[in-house]
Amino acid sequence: MNTPPRSPVDGPSGDRAEAIRELEAGFTELMGTFRRLVTENAQLVSDGLSPSAFRVFLTIAQHESISPGSLSETLLTDKSHISRSVRDLENRGLVKREFDPNDARSSLLSATRHGLEQLEKANKPRESALLAELEGWPERDIRNLARLLHRISALSTRPSSS
Repeated sequence: MNTPPRSPVDGPSGDRAEAIRELEAGFTELMGTFRRLVTENAQLVSDGLSPSAFRVFLTIAQHESISPGSLSETLLTDKSHISRSVRDLENRGLVKREFDPNDARSSLLSATRHGLEQLEKANKPRESALLAELEGWPERDIRNLARLLHRISALSTRPSSS
């Protein structure tokens, strides 16, 4: 009895399907580890800082300055969440708000020196641990992993075909 060919909608079969399931399981594990690290780093930056506010802070710290609107677009979250998080970050001395010299109706957010110092203090042990874990890896493998991760990330930015 002949088996009809599988359509792309049915998904892959056999070894390829198993490899993709292993990849999905690896991503699930990685996301869990990432959530735990974000929660831990948030506490190292400022006791009681929520993981979501920490994510807002990280995004601000990655920019020299950013408007609340651009921050909302970058994080794909509503402006009310950004406002609450920024207020919390300002109260903790991690972020400062200044008037936008190009638009008097808008403000720009940036990390304070204290915020950047706290972030560096929180990141230092993680960076050292990653360096130690990857010590035996050839540079070629590290660069290949980075390339593949960027390639996978780019898949999520494509419009859905549904």
